[in-house]
Amino acid sequence: MSAELPPPYTALTKHPMLARTNHDESARFNFLTHLNRYLSGTLGPGNKLAYEKRVLPAFREEHGRDPEHRYEIRDLMNQDPFHRMWSALKRNSMEMRQQNGRSTVLRQLDELDAQARQFNEHSGQLELDPKIEQPIYQTAVDIHCQPGGYHGEERPGDVSAGANYDVGIFATTGGALGGLNDGGGQAVVAWAKKERPDWQPRRILDVGCTVGHNAVPIAAAYPDAEVIAIDTAGPSLRYGAARAAGLGVKNIKFVQASGEDLSRYPDGYFDWVQTTMFLHELSAESMPRLLAECNRVLAPGGLILHVEQPQYSPEMPLFEQFMRDWDAFNNNEPFWSAMHGVDLKDVMAGAGFNKADQFVVGVRAVVDRSIFPAAESEEQEDYGRAAVWNAYGAWKPVAKELAA
Repeated sequence: MSAELPPPYTALTKHPMLARTNHDESARFNFLTHLNRYLSGTLGPGNKLAYEKRVLPAFREEHGRDPEHRYEIRDLMNQDPFHRMWSALKRNSMEMRQQNGRSTVLRQLDELDAQARQFNEHSGQLELDPKIEQPIYQTAVDIHCQPGGYHGEERPGDVSAGANYDVGIFATTGGALGGLNDGGGQAVVAWAKKERPDWQPRRILDVGCTVGHNAVPIAAAYPDAEVIAIDTAGPSLRYGAARAAGLGVKNIKFVQASGEDLSRYPDGYFDWVQTTMFLHELSAESMPRLLAECNRVLAPGGLILHVEQPQYSPEMPLFEQFMRDWDAFNNNEPFWSAMHGVDLKDVMAGAGFNKADQFVVGVRAVVDRSIFPAAESEEQEDYGRAAVWNAYGAWKPVAKELAA
C-alpha cells in the first residue's frame, strides 16, 4: 500500500456495535476518504498560492498595508475562485459523509438498537437522566452537518446519532484515527504513560465523551481505575456504553450529565479530568463554568488535560488562522473561531488553575502505521483535520505545594 494513500474503509475494526456497510456504502466512504485527503494534501496548498499571488497583492494595493486580522483575509478569500471551489468541495464532502452514514445506520437501525439494548441491560455501564437538557447552544445547529447533532433521535431511545458518528468519522479524518477511531485517546494515554509511568489514577472523568472513542482507550490503559464518561446527548451515550461493552472494557461508565454542573461528584473526587476536542463546542459563557467545575472535582495532585487544535496566538500566521477558521463558518462549528481566539491559559487561570502550574504539549494520534500511514505534508496543510493537536493541561498542586 502506498504511504500516500489512506487505508481502505474495510480497515476499520468491526466491533460489535459498528454499523455494517454493504459494497456501495463502503465504496462511498472510500471515495470520501480519498477526497478529503486530496482536498487537504493536494489541493489545499492552492489556497496559500491564491492568497500570496492574488489576494494579498490586491489587498496591499487597495489598503497600503497587510491584513491585520484573519477576518480581513476571509472576506477577500471568499471572493477568490480557487478558494470558493475548494471550500465548496470540502463542505460537500462533509454533507455526503453524513448522508452516507445516515442511510447506512437507518438501514439497520432495528438491529443496532436491539444490540445496544442487550449490551446496556446487562453491562450496567449506562446511566441516563431524562432531566438533563441538551444545552441550547448545542441545539442551534446540526454540529458537523450531522442531522440532529449528537443528540438527535429517529425514534425515542435509539442510537442513530452515535452510530452515524462512529461509522463515518473514518472518512472525515482520512483514516487518521486508526481502526477504532480512537487515535486521540491513544495519544493521551501515550503521553500520560511517558510523563508519569508509575502514575495510577483511581478515578478519571472524561467530559463531552460522545461515543467514548477517546475515553475507552484510557479505561483500557488503566484497568484498575474507575472511568466516568459524561455527555448530555443520550443517543450518543447509549451507543457509547454498548460500544465499550462490546469491546470488553468494563471499568467505564457512561453518565448523562453536564460538565457545567458536576454537583453529583464531591470536591476532589477525580485524579484525572479531561476533554478531547470538546472545548470548541462550548459557548463563551459555558466554558468558564465547565472549567471551574472541572477544577472543583479534581483532586490535589491530579491532572486536568484538554486536547484541542492550537489556539490562535500572535505567533500563528494570520493565513493559518484563517484556514483553521474554516470549520467555524462552513462546518456548523459556531464557537470554533471565538474559542480558538482566546488565551486558553487565561481562561483556565480564571477557573482556578494557576498559570505557573499549566503546560502545553503536542500530542499525535497513535495508530497502527502499517495500516494507517500518515503523510507529513497532508498533516501540515490540513489545518484542523490532521491528527496532531495541542494538549492544554495542569497538575493541581497539593497542599504542601500551595503552602510553599
